Amino acid sequence: MGAERAGNEIEIANGDEALSAYLAMPASGRGPGVLVIQEWWGLVPHIRDVCDRLAREGFVALAPDLYHGSATDDPDEAGRYMLGLEIPRALRDLDAAVGELLNRDTVGAKVGVVGFCMGGQLALAAGCKNARVGAVVDFYGVHPDVTLDLADCRAAVLAVFAENDAFITAETVQRLSAEFEAAGVRASVRTIEAAQHAFMNDTRPDVYDAAAAAEGWAALLGLFRAELG
Repeated sequence: MGAERAGNEIEIANGDEALSAYLAMPASGRGPGVLVIQEWWGLVPHIRDVCDRLAREGFVALAPDLYHGSATDDPDEAGRYMLGLEIPRALRDLDAAVGELLNRDTVGAKVGVVGFCMGGQLALAAGCKNARVGAVVDFYGVHPDVTLDLADCRAAVLAVFAENDAFITAETVQRLSAEFEAAGVRASVRTIEAAQHAFMNDTRPDVYDAAAAAEGWAALLGLFRAELG
């Protein structure tokens, strides 16, 4: 937080629509591509901050605006936005964003995807749907209307959850881990002790956990550097 913005707002062609997004480039001007998927709040400063941090680590980071201009800091409104999200449209938006990254000659042949809460579940869905996704990081992913075809997932997956998550139970995490194994997905599932849901979000002092966030960030970088080159 507080660092000068590394990126800019851009528009992506997506059929008859224009998809707004935030793009952050590394100082070198090139690097592996990473798609960053928002929480239920929308494309808020925290998500842009994640893109900027990734750019400082050498990645080309792109965050599409899946709410098409809407964002909020009110949890009731955020819940309505999340449940009103048209999942097929959101997946088309994510495909367009992946294509935008791969169309740049500064990005390699595969991209990574990271998402938080709602975005974590969508990141997994993108990894199942799009063979050009080489690595997925799911931070405490949850969305009741996003189903996963794990048999189609060829990406390496890191799924990170919180021990004291009010939205996701330990049983849910165990079930997901078993589903990864049954489908043959290369997945690492971890639960960070004492952390709460949204522990990565440093704009929310009520849930942010600096130690847990550092652990999660290091694991993210390790996966993306190993899988994306």
